[in-house]
Amino acid sequence: MPLLDLSKLTVGLSRTWAGFLRDWDRSLRAGNYPETTRYNYLLAAAQLGRYLGEYSPDPEAADAAEDPCAVTRGHVEAFQGWMIETRSASTALNKHKGLQQFFKWLLVDEEVIDRSPMDRVRQPKTPRKLIPVMRDEDTSKLLDTCRGKGFVNLRDEALIRLYCNTGARLSEVGNLLVDDVDLNTESVRFRGKGAKDRRVRFGPKTARALSRYLRARGKHKGADRPNLWLAERGGAALTPNGIKILLKRLGRAAGVADVHAHRWRHSFAHEWKRAGGDTGDLMLLLGWTSEDMPRHYGASAAAERARETQTRLGIGERV
Repeated sequence: MPLLDLSKLTVGLSRTWAGFLRDWDRSLRAGNYPETTRYNYLLAAAQLGRYLGEYSPDPEAADAAEDPCAVTRGHVEAFQGWMIETRSASTALNKHKGLQQFFKWLLVDEEVIDRSPMDRVRQPKTPRKLIPVMRDEDTSKLLDTCRGKGFVNLRDEALIRLYCNTGARLSEVGNLLVDDVDLNTESVRFRGKGAKDRRVRFGPKTARALSRYLRARGKHKGADRPNLWLAERGGAALTPNGIKILLKRLGRAAGVADVHAHRWRHSFAHEWKRAGGDTGDLMLLLGWTSEDMPRHYGASAAAERARETQTRLGIGERV
């Protein structure tokens, strides 16, 4: 089942709101935006529309609930505050970014508004949470839950090893096609953000796990699908969201808390920096274009590296 279902996304919205979102999605698809990005953008706009119709205390919000061209800065700020109160500041920030794109499209592409209501709306401040790295012992516990020769066992081991070995994003691994994997060169082609492809090497253990999975996959229902990952039953593709749920379930079975793909991404960055790896090479491998990202990823392990250096230098211990 696709992530983005416009009929469900626009439930409760006026015909005008739903029509604009349909047209915006067409524009995003024409721009080759990934489905996950399109979904997050459209969801932010749909939630604003529903908020104006159902929750806004502003008696003048009725017009904006019928037509996004009537949305004002005050409406957006009230929605943003409501998001912070009912969800979180980080969620409100994501909605802010999606709405910026929506009203930019209405202003620049559609030319149906004279000014974006996002002008001078401040981004919500969010505390930067330190994401803990995934320790090798925790990954080993997860792999122990995958022991066996069944289709699911082989698939889950290949998934875990690929995340751990490459530090790739949840969606990058989840959206892989069979043709993206090259066992001859022990490498995989990822489709990153902004339609940026990159090829990344993986190690012998991951190669063996992938090879075993592909043999089992060839006998599984749905083997003719181009998607690399298949569900246990029915021969359907296993989506990134399905993998997200799967990893949490494996975490509970292994007794490892808060298992998600981005923890391996942080671990990859941490181990790379710990070994003295070049930051530019790390950016290429993980598909980053901003130099802020290497500082963010692995930040939770930076203090650990500092403590290791402090112990090695022995400052204050020589007197």
